[in-house]
Amino acid sequence: MKKQLGDLLVEAGIITNTTLERALQRQKGTGKRLGTVLEEMGVVTGDELVTAVAAQFAMKTVKNIASFSYPQELLDLVPEDMALQKLVFPLKLKDGMLAIAITDPFDTDTLEYLGKKTGCKTIPVLATPEDIMAAVKKFYLKGVEKSERTLILVVDDSKPVATIIQVALEKEGYDVVVGSDGVEGLKLAIHHKPTLIICDSVMPRMDGFAFIRSLRANADTVDIPVILLTSKASPEEEHAALKSGFLDFIAKPVMPMRVVSRVERAMHLLKQIKK
Repeated sequence: MKKQLGDLLVEAGIITNTTLERALQRQKGTGKRLGTVLEEMGVVTGDELVTAVAAQFAMKTVKNIASFSYPQELLDLVPEDMALQKLVFPLKLKDGMLAIAITDPFDTDTLEYLGKKTGCKTIPVLATPEDIMAAVKKFYLKGVEKSERTLILVVDDSKPVATIIQVALEKEGYDVVVGSDGVEGLKLAIHHKPTLIICDSVMPRMDGFAFIRSLRANADTVDIPVILLTSKASPEEEHAALKSGFLDFIAKPVMPMRVVSRVERAMHLLKQIKK
């Protein structure tokens, strides 16, 4: 049976059971990785975590991935979406062996998938999420200039709905970027670092709840507030949304005035928080 990261760290004497229990309580409902929570608690640093886990698994580690160069044929072996969602990065291909930087030694499914896809034997190498994300942004994602105006990201697979929201917000002076599903929305969030995100609850590839979990697991997007679009305007849905970390929710059918008022309310809350 696979050991979980927390149990592994306890066995290694890096943290205590009490610390693990506290970390697991803080992790609930946040969508953050346990390692991220432990770092936030000041228990371990990212490098310490990688070193400790690597020692337990007898794995190699790698640092400063983005400072090296990689041929395009190597980058093509790992799909951009997978590199972004799973935080994996191809390091080297030689003699049928593909070295891949990973953050989670328990994610054997991703390694097995890449092994079958490429026909290579995958060799996992541990790295911090920050190191891998820096490489993913540099080699897979295109950088963009920061907008002077407030930027809002709208993520919805329905083009008519997204257009209604975009037009309403642009009339109010906001800049708007639109993504067609959760995976594209995650890329755009990392690209643009919007002030606010509005996303649908039901989307292909990654729904709204999986989307916010991915945002919260990424250091670049962890603090971006998100409003959920939902056709289920019930107390249960509201509770689920707020518990999952959404700032607010907007019931469908979408009405421009309602969208604008909720966005203005969100902006007011953000200003209050920053004071």
